[in-house]
Amino acid sequence: MTAVQKPDAPAPGTAGPGASNRARKDRRGASREGLWGGFALPGVAWTVVFFAVPFYAIACVAFGATDPLFGEPLPSWNPLRWQFATFHEVLLRSTGGDLTAVFIRTLVYVGAALVLCTLVGYPVAYYVARLAGRHRGLLLGLILAPWWINYLTRMMAWLALLQDDGYVNRALQAAGLIGAPVQWLSGNPYTVIVALAYGYLPFYIVPLFATLDRIDPRLLEASRDLGMGTARTFWRVTLPLSRTGLLTASVITALPMLGDYYTNTLVSGSPETTMIGNQIDLYLLGGPQKHLGAALVLVLSLLLMILMAYYLRTSRHESQETS
Repeated sequence: MTAVQKPDAPAPGTAGPGASNRARKDRRGASREGLWGGFALPGVAWTVVFFAVPFYAIACVAFGATDPLFGEPLPSWNPLRWQFATFHEVLLRSTGGDLTAVFIRTLVYVGAALVLCTLVGYPVAYYVARLAGRHRGLLLGLILAPWWINYLTRMMAWLALLQDDGYVNRALQAAGLIGAPVQWLSGNPYTVIVALAYGYLPFYIVPLFATLDRIDPRLLEASRDLGMGTARTFWRVTLPLSRTGLLTASVITALPMLGDYYTNTLVSGSPETTMIGNQIDLYLLGGPQKHLGAALVLVLSLLLMILMAYYLRTSRHESQETS
């Protein structure tokens, strides 16, 4: 009987071919990670310079001292010397003081604008994603076209429409719906809500379109084959599958709305419609109370982080359910 010869084992202290292959793979993996890390460096630098550093400066102003003679803020760049009296004052005023009404008004305006965005944006996104056919590219381009126009320019166009002798009042008077002109630009909350919805509607439509476009058409066909019909298929299949897109669109739209101040300033400019962004702008640019404005920025940031944490938790739960 001939003995089967086994391959020679590697000598002690030397690596076999398997270990050599693993080493080469590790080196290639490390080089790829270094390459992609190099591509990420400009974005990281941009975030640090234009977000982290300014936010830290705001925190230093909010937690700093105040000049007793001129009332100007004295930033405290050392976190060990931060004082939290101003932040505590603004937090109390925001949860049970004079700023509570401003926060509630802001949330009401943003909520109403989101409802308006849903009523207008969902049918548009659904039509472009499911029914537009060969025209979907053109329609999507028209939806994105406002992003190529300056936001302030688009808001200024509303002034010509909503002036006392503007086109809206002329049309309503010609139709016999009103007698005297409606003062749309004099502290009218409906004007602020409509302007917010108009300004941020593309932010709402695009993520919703992406979600509706990814729905497998075979699911809709199966629902109709089972006799559910078009309307029931929408309520039982399409709408539940688009919940993630609705949540994403709402968050992407609501976050900038909560800090918006120029829309309200342009179409109203009245203290009766002041939003939290207007209050921050007043504190930071309108007087010596910059420390209050910086602290209010931190309170608003805390609210936004809570909303963002809820969104991340909900979206992760949705992804786990669908996987």
